[in-house]
Amino acid sequence: MNAMERQRLIDRYREGPVEVDRALDGIVDAELDFRIADGEWTPREVVHHLADSEMTSAIRIRRLIAEDEPVIVGYDQEEFARKLSYGRPIAGSLLALAGARASTADLLEQFQESDWTRFGTHSEYPEPFTVIGWLEYYAEHAHDHADQIRRSRAAYRDR
Repeated sequence: MNAMERQRLIDRYREGPVEVDRALDGIVDAELDFRIADGEWTPREVVHHLADSEMTSAIRIRRLIAEDEPVIVGYDQEEFARKLSYGRPIAGSLLALAGARASTADLLEQFQESDWTRFGTHSEYPEPFTVIGWLEYYAEHAHDHADQIRRSRAAYRDR
């Protein structure tokens, strides 16, 4: 992947919290707590998931850079949702999402060419867990969940 493609992904990664804010614009509590179907997360739960995921991912990328071939351990996101009070207000989680993204995007901008080739092992996947793979995944993560929030809000309005 060349520098221009990486920069496009970094820019998309940096825009994630703004996209989530757009998806939440004007949301009311009834929409925030609307569940499309059993097994689906509410928009409130999505926001808390994003904060937890982003704080975790921020540590993962730092370990990939600072440690030689670290073992990156997965986590049970459903268990996080059950045990970490995902019914609480979202303001702090939105700040955590934005802060983790801003700090990490600034870090990504400082990477040397050799940093982009670093990798570790992920406990849930057999293939190497690479810096580029990390960026490709997380560049889309917040955008994908912003779309999930939009779908939930549309379903709430159409019910």
